[in-house]
This record gives sequence, structure tokens and C-alpha cells, in this order.
Amino acid sequence: MARIRKRSIQLSKLCSFACCRSSSQDEHAQIGQKGYSRVVYCNEPDSQEQIRLRYRGNYVSTTKYTAVNFIPKSLFEQFRRVANIYFLVVACVSFSPLAPYSAPSIILPLVVVIGATMAKEGVEDWRRNLQDIEANNRKVEVYDKSSCSFRQTKWKDLRVGDLVKVCKDEYFPADLLLLSSSYEDVVCYVETMNLDGETNLKLKHALNVTSFYSSAESLKEFRAVIKCEDPNEHLYSFIGTLYFDCQQYSLSPQQILLRDSKLKNTEYIFGVVIFTGHDTKVMQNATDPPSKRTKIERRMDRIIYVLFSTLILVSFIGSLFFGIETNNDLSGGNYTRWYLRPDKTTVFFDPRRPAVAAFLHCLTGLMLYGYLIPISLYVSIEICKVLQSIFINQDQAMYDEEMDRPAHARTSNLNEELGQVHTILSDKTGTLTCNSMEFVKCSIAGTLYGRGMTEVEIALARKRGEQLTEQAPIDASESKKSIKGFNFRDERIMDGKWVSEPQSDVIQKFFRVLATCHTAVPEVMGPDEIMYEAESPDEAAFVIAAREVGFEFFARNQTSIKLRELDPTSGIRVDRVYELLHVLEFSSARKRMSVIVKNPENQLLLLAKGADSVIFERLSKEGRAYEERTKEHIEKYSEAGLRTMAVAYRELDNDEYKTWEQEFLKAKTSVSADRDVLMDELACQIERDLILLGATAVEDKLQKGVPGCIDKLARAGIGIWVLTGDKRGTAINIGYACSLLRHGMKQIVITLELPEILAQEKEGDKEAIAEASLNSIKLQILKAKSQVTEESSTEFGLIIDGKSLTYAMDKNLVNSFMDLAMRCATVICCRSSPKQKAVITRLVKSVTGRTTLAIGDGANDVGMLQEADIGVGISGVEGMQAVMASDFAIAQFRFLERLLLVHGHWCYRRISMMICYFFYKNITFGFTLFWFEAYTSFSGQPAYNDWYMSCYNVFFTSLPVIALGVFDQDVSARLCLKHPLLYQEGVRNILFNWPRILGWMFNGLLSSIIIYFLTTNSITGPAFRKDGQVADYSVLGVTMYTCVVWTVNCQMALSINYFTWIQHLFIWGSIAFWYIFLVVYGSIPPTLSTTAYKVLVEACAPSILYWLTTLLVVIAALLPLLSYRAFQIRFRPMEHDRIQIQRRRPESTEYDATQRRLSESSEARTSSELPSEFKHRCLKKSANIGIASAGLGV
Repeated sequence: MARIRKRSIQLSKLCSFACCRSSSQDEHAQIGQKGYSRVVYCNEPDSQEQIRLRYRGNYVSTTKYTAVNFIPKSLFEQFRRVANIYFLVVACVSFSPLAPYSAPSIILPLVVVIGATMAKEGVEDWRRNLQDIEANNRKVEVYDKSSCSFRQTKWKDLRVGDLVKVCKDEYFPADLLLLSSSYEDVVCYVETMNLDGETNLKLKHALNVTSFYSSAESLKEFRAVIKCEDPNEHLYSFIGTLYFDCQQYSLSPQQILLRDSKLKNTEYIFGVVIFTGHDTKVMQNATDPPSKRTKIERRMDRIIYVLFSTLILVSFIGSLFFGIETNNDLSGGNYTRWYLRPDKTTVFFDPRRPAVAAFLHCLTGLMLYGYLIPISLYVSIEICKVLQSIFINQDQAMYDEEMDRPAHARTSNLNEELGQVHTILSDKTGTLTCNSMEFVKCSIAGTLYGRGMTEVEIALARKRGEQLTEQAPIDASESKKSIKGFNFRDERIMDGKWVSEPQSDVIQKFFRVLATCHTAVPEVMGPDEIMYEAESPDEAAFVIAAREVGFEFFARNQTSIKLRELDPTSGIRVDRVYELLHVLEFSSARKRMSVIVKNPENQLLLLAKGADSVIFERLSKEGRAYEERTKEHIEKYSEAGLRTMAVAYRELDNDEYKTWEQEFLKAKTSVSADRDVLMDELACQIERDLILLGATAVEDKLQKGVPGCIDKLARAGIGIWVLTGDKRGTAINIGYACSLLRHGMKQIVITLELPEILAQEKEGDKEAIAEASLNSIKLQILKAKSQVTEESSTEFGLIIDGKSLTYAMDKNLVNSFMDLAMRCATVICCRSSPKQKAVITRLVKSVTGRTTLAIGDGANDVGMLQEADIGVGISGVEGMQAVMASDFAIAQFRFLERLLLVHGHWCYRRISMMICYFFYKNITFGFTLFWFEAYTSFSGQPAYNDWYMSCYNVFFTSLPVIALGVFDQDVSARLCLKHPLLYQEGVRNILFNWPRILGWMFNGLLSSIIIYFLTTNSITGPAFRKDGQVADYSVLGVTMYTCVVWTVNCQMALSINYFTWIQHLFIWGSIAFWYIFLVVYGSIPPTLSTTAYKVLVEACAPSILYWLTTLLVVIAALLPLLSYRAFQIRFRPMEHDRIQIQRRRPESTEYDATQRRLSESSEARTSSELPSEFKHRCLKKSANIGIASAGLGV
């Protein structure tokens, strides 16, 4: 038998801190059925029964590829793109006689482009593999039965059924069943930040029956069988049964320790491995985020299809004329073009079968004109987006010094989408506010306590033009050291003076409830310093408030809570121990929390706190003495933007409690499907006839810079929705404080808190209530729409609560509601559930058809972030789950202003210009081939050498366009913020609409016409060389190609607004590289270089006509764009043109210079204050890519 420790704790007495043994008849009926078939033989991983089950090992892999499937799978990913499939087909056909050029000249560029993308994928996957190796090779102590001791082994070698020992601050290597811990009451504290992003500690506890296995020796004889649910992704549920010593014990999530959570405040635990590797709940949740594609990407696909259609069209036209010419070669039995020897030709030029020849020529044309499709477009865009993301990550203006967190682009796919946001949907708590709760006021026995005014109260008073009723804001508390979570000042209560108040007994009960009704864990940091680990900032604030008033919570275990409080009679501080019997925990559905305790006077008490609407409906007739005044105070607190909670209690009859406890334990120990429902019903039975004590008010302060940021975003024309769980009054006043609701803006309130609806609710007819509510919402929406239509010049703010929103989203009303909402500058949805947030986001996205951005900081915002086009997570107090589900992460809401108005605008402009330019340069090049084809009777002869064509997109024009996509700025960051209306260029998609795209394509077509016809007319007639030789085929090709390279690169130089040395290097370097290439390639023997052999050195360079023609053609090809831009700037300037013109005016030069100096000195001062580690990190990464100064120029 295992060594048994004596203990007096009865774990079965607590709701949240114990799980009791259930009888065999209470065993979960589902165990053993489908979905509940897992069997674990504890401490017997080598048994034949366990081996036969063949469960997965503990090795995990998060990589996309393996060494075996990398090449085939990566190739499959690359050839999912239509353009790449086209080039692959062309490469294959290039080995046939149909090809107008050699096979290597088309295969090499394809290999370079595909190889570069595959290399990027491989590097990213290799990094993931390194993380997997590190995780799989972590060490854990595993029990060895032969030596009765623990030995270290790697995580990846763990097996189902192993007994493990995990020590303090170590991660759990698999999903474990907790057997025992270093605590006498076999509890342990777990941090689950890696699972759900929550930083607060969770309390776990073992079954009483396994708690005696506390040493290596006692574990030797331990044998048990666990039957439980199969692997699934549900983090907060677990169904299972432990078979031990001929008894069955139900298991709950309270005994389960999940992989990747961390053991805290506990020296060690013993556990049994239940789920391993990819069967663990964290790995079951490791799904890929939803795939998001930008609107520019989707339109780019359509442009590719247009170019494909153009390719087919020109190939068809060429083959048609070729067929006609071929057919005409045979006229009346005579050969018209006899010099081509059509009598001895192949099927490709056979005048006797012109239709076949035309069809084959069409295939040749599809390959020849393939340069209309930009082969390097995708890889160039990916390179640009990665570099843009680096600049976002390294922007010191978005670095939060207090939290030591920079901005982080978690994906580079959505950069340009940041510049097209039409609607922002934001959470409030922790996003607009700090989620750092401070206890500031309270109402006890109908009396207000707490001095000072909140920011919202001050803003509200100013809005109404009222005199401030308080002398100072709450923050201006005098003398005393600031305490996190406590910003309360009132001389009537502090320093033990509460004993002199008329209702001192109620005050005492009120703060005893705050000090006792919670699940916080005290941690003694020093002689007079206690820290509290609480499940929420609100709960921590309540416990701290009770401590500061004189009711100090200093210790707890599973069965008791210890307070040190002031004795009103003796005036000294005494320790009081409350026996903790049950904890009825808080949930979003219950909206309250209760504890049942026995005080030192042997009284049974139920202490409760929760939402006022829930507490008030559970008051007894005798307990409503302060109800009216407390409701008034709660309304006042809500107007002040404070979060309120009602506090109540009741004394329990001993017989009533015992009867209830029997029923409750029976419901709790059954693991039936309706267990939670039964427990909630029984909790409701005991949580009644309460006596109201008062209400608390905690403040969640606005984050720094939120009002200014919202005002700037509104001036940029972005609609802002706030989705919050707060009451309507609180949300409205927070709206005024942060400039969501502005002076002069009319409010439209849609609510069901109307007399007729309340009267229906009292009657209790659910169908009648639903029908009346739906009709009421319909009438309110129609009335509001008519009001908005009549007063079109007025700004409106729409406020709707969650209950009304449920009816507004009815299929018959949703379109009408969304139409109203889209006409309002601001929308505030109060009392919104997480599900409603996601549904609203989906509706806004689908109805508007525009880009939506969701921003939040908590786990309840994940659905909203994933549903929006762009999800921005704030790394705040509520953990990292929102960040982990987001596309971009920032530390403060105010950084959203720079992320959108600066980086978003730049990225949108850069990518739009880059793609348009890509199509321009390819059309310019591709149509010169078509004109030459027409000149040569559509013979299929290319105008250029094979390797000229292959290198065009890869070497001579690729780097300048990448520089444009990374560095170009139409205006500086300072001017982007100064002129927020500039952001509308992206929202209205001015730079990437069809007229602009077709305009660039037309410009390419026009350039090709000018280049081809001007070049051929300039050099084909007169003598080209000094010896009198005329220009031949090779000279014409080089001259025309030179003009193309000069034209498209100079066109780039004209399109750039912000030059850096890198752009100069890439543009002029690409042109210079063309000449270097000609010299090097032309020096290769003619068997390889063919028409390029010494063509520059011997033919072109010595000819003045070559240089004059190049100069003339380039100037002529650039004139259309120069003329159009001159006309546009003069008569139809865009927003950035207006800003640039304004800056050039003499009267604005001195002002701008002053502002720039102030801005630069401010940024320099900010930079000098940044931690040296972050600055070093920024400079190091920037130096590695050699372009930081250009990318972040202000």
C-alpha cells in the first residue's frame, strides 16, 4: 500500500476546489462510446494493453513541409498560381520546334523565380522546425519503476501512461492528470498564457484519493485506469473517469494540466500523461488562421486574366494574318514568295495546309507574346511586402517604452490593405481603455463615498457647459504613495474612521464581502507587502480596496480564508478565519459570483457580488432598504464611465444549507450532459433573498492619446464602431471622452428599454415580447433613417444595445439597420457578446464591400479579429490571445493612427504603383514584339535575342520596381498625419481602379508604338556604320531593346516621389547593367551568343546614329506621361499633389521648416529616451538590409 499522509481537509466540500468521488451509477454514460474511447493505463506505459492502443508519441511538428515532401508540396503551392502554370507549359513546349526561342532562355528565369519563392518558404519552415526541435528536446522527469525514482528524459520520448514530475516555473510536457502536489491540500497554480492569453493564475486540484501519492516510493505500487474523451480542441472541458482501487471517480477540467501551460507558485506536481503530441488540446487548437487576401491581390488576378485574354487575342490576330499570307504563297500553282522555298517547307509554313500552319503559329505566338505576363511579379511583391513589414516592426514612433513592445506585423500579406480601411470595429475595455482597474468610488447603505471626478465626468461637464462640482480630478490625490488598483480617497472611511459612520455595521459587511468573495491568491512579497493573483483586474481592485480600508486578505487554502481586520470594539487589528464551504464561480452567463462561508461566530453566510440587474432581482423584501438610492448612484457612476457591481449577502439556515448541499454535490459529481445546467439551477436556488449592502465603482482609464487618434481617424473619413459589453450610459460617456461622440453630433438611440416593452416582459409571454420587440426596433430604425435623410448635413452617432441588436440583425431588418449604420459617423453597440461582435463584423464587411479593420485585446475579441479583413491585436492586460489571432500587433490604440495614416497609405501607394508599373513595362516590351511580328509577315521571328528576353524581367527592370515598392513616399510621415484626408486615396482606391490600370496599360501600348516605329524609321534606311553598312536584324534588336530599357527605367524615375541613393543605384544601375551584359554576352563565341556577338562593341557603340536614336526615342516615349502629369497637376490635382504644391509656396516654407525642426527634435528626444536594447535591435536589423534610413524617412 502507498504511504498515506494524514490530512484534515475535506476536498469534497468545495465547488471550484474539489471533485468528489461518484458512485458507479453516476458514471458518465458516454464513456466507452464514440468520442469517449480513450483508455490510459497509469504507470504502465509498457503494458501490452497500452501498446496495442497505438496512441501517438509526444513528438510535435508545426512545420508545413518535411524533408521528403518539401519539393513536391512546395512546387504544388507555386503552381497554384495561374501565371506560373502558364510559364511551366511554355517551358515544356520550348523544347519543341514550335518555340521561337531556345529552351534554356525560358527555363532559367522560371527556375530563378520559383526557386526564390521556394527558398523563402523553406527558410520560414526551417525556423519553425528549429522551434519544434527545441520544444521536443526539453527535459522532464519521468518515473522509473525499477529504481523507484525519477529520471530525466526528453519531451518527445514521453508515452501515454507515464508518471511525470514537473517543478516550479516549468511547462507541462503533455496533457496530464494531476495526482498530487507539494501543497498539503494538493492544489497547484497554473499560468495558461500560452493557451488562452490570460495572465492570471488558475487553481487546479487533485482528487482526494490520489493525493496520498506524494513521493517516489509511494508511486511504485500506484496502478489505475483512466477512461476519457478522445482528443479534442475544447480547452475548458474534460469528461473522464478514474478507475482506482475498485472504485470509480469522475474527472473534471480541475484535475487536468494542459501542455504548454506553466506551473507557478508550486514547488512540484506529480501527474499521469493522458494526451501526447498532436493529441494534446493545445495542438488540437493549432489550426491555421483564416486565409485573407487583399482587394488589390484579387483585382491583380483579374488583370492577369485580362492580359491572358490580350495574349490570346494578339496570338489569334497574328496567326490569322499568318494563315492568309501562307495561303497566298500558293497562287494558281505558282509560289508567290518563291525565295522562301514554300515547296520544300515543313508543316509550320506549308501553303497547302494554311489552317494547320495558322494553328501552330498561334501556339508559337502564345509563347512569343508571353512577356505580356510578368513572370517576376509575385516574387517581387512578396519581397516588397516583407521589407515593408520590417519597416513597420522597426518604427520607433510605434514603440511603447513602458511595456517594451514595438509594433509587429505578424503577416506581410495585408500591408496595402492598411491603406484602404473604410470601417474600424473596436473593443472598448483594454483597447480604448487601459484595462487597469482602479477602485475609485462606492455606495454603501445608500451613501456615496469617494472624492474627485473622472476624466469622463470632466468631459461630460464641459460638454454640458456646467461648472465642475469637485475641486480636483481623481488622479490628484494628495501626499500618499500611489497603489496600483486603488485610487480612492474619502476621509470618512480611510484610516479606520469608518467605525464612526452611522452605518458602520453595513460598511464592515460590505468590505468583508469584497475581501472574501473572490478566487484571488495572495503572495507575500515582503514583511508588509502582499501581491494578489486574481482572475480579473476588477477582482484584484476589490481585494486591494478592502485591504486599504482595513480588511486585509492575507492567506487562503482550500477550506479557509484569513482576514486581518479592525475590531470596532477594541480598536486593534485581529485575524479572523472564515471557513470556505463553496465557491459559486463567476461566468458571463451568471454575471455574478458567490461564496458560502462560516464565520468565527459560526454563522453560515452567502456573500455575493455581480451585475446590478442580476443582484437586484434576487433581493428579499427586507433587503431592499437601499435599493432606490443605490440604483441612483449606479446610474451616476455609469454616467461617469465607471464599471459598477452590486454587493449583497444573506444568512443561511443550517437545515436549508444541508439540504441544498446534498443536491448540489449530487449534481456536481455526476458527469451527465446537463451537469452544468443542474449546477446553475441549484446555485440560483441558494442565491436568493439577498440583502443589499451597496455597489462598487471602478475606473478603467482611457489610454494615452486615444481622443486625438480617434479624431484624426475620423477626419481621415474612416467610420468607427465600438462594440462593448458596457451599459449604454457608460459607453456614451466614454464615447464623449474619447471623441467618438463629438459636440454637434446628434445621437440616435435604439433600445428596448421602453414602457410598452417592459410591460410585455412583466406579463411573461415570450412570443408576444419577441413580436413587440421586433416591431419596436423596426419602427425606430425607420424613424432614424428618415431623420438622417432629412438632416443630411448633420453628423449622427448611433447607439444600440445588445438586446436590440439581436432583433436588428433579423433577416428582415438587417439590411435596413446596416443602411442606417453606414450613414452614421460613429456606431456604439452596448452589451455586445463576443458572438455578436463577430457577426457584426461579418455584416459590415459584406454590406459595405469595403475593407474592415477590427481591433481588440482579449480572448473575447478573437472572433471579431479573424472575421475582419484586418485584425489588429493590442498586447495589453488581458494577455496575448488577441495578438496571437491578429494580423498586426501594437501596444497602444494610439499607434493605430500611424499604422494606418502613414504605413497604410505608403504601402497602398507603393504596391499600387508597383503593380501598375509592372504591367506597363511588360506591355511596352511585349507589344514591340507584336509590331515586329507584323513587320515580318507574322513569321514567328522574335525581335530580340533569346537571352535579352529572358533577362528583361529578372535583371534589367526588376530592382527599380522593388525599390519603388519599398521606399517611395508621396509625402513624409509628418504630412501624412497633418493631412489625414490624404488617406481617402486608398479608401476610394484612386490609385488602383480600372481607369488608372487601363491608363497605365494604354501608356505601355503607346510607348511600344513610339519605340518600335521611331526606332525602325530612324535606323533602317540610312547607313548605320562608318563603312556604309545598314542596320541588320541584330542591330535593330539591340537598338530597340536599349530604347525599351531606357524608357521603362526613366518612366520609373518620373513616377518616384521620394528618391534615395538606393533608387538611383537600382534605376541607373539597371541601365548600366544592360550595357555590361551586352559586352560580356557579346564576347562569348557566336555559337552561344548568336545575334549578340560583339554587336555593341563593333556595331552599335561606334555609331552616332545608335546614340541619337536612343535619345530621341526615349524623350518621345516619355512625353505622353509628362504631358498628362502636367495637365493633371494644373487642372485636376490629386490630394498629394495639392499638399506638394502647398509646400512649395513661399509663405508655407518657413512654417513647414519650423514644424519639421520641432518634429525632428521631438523624435530625436523620444529616440534618445528609448531603451538602448530596442534601439540597438532596430539599428542592427536596419543595417542588415541597408535601407532603414530611407524606409523610415520623415
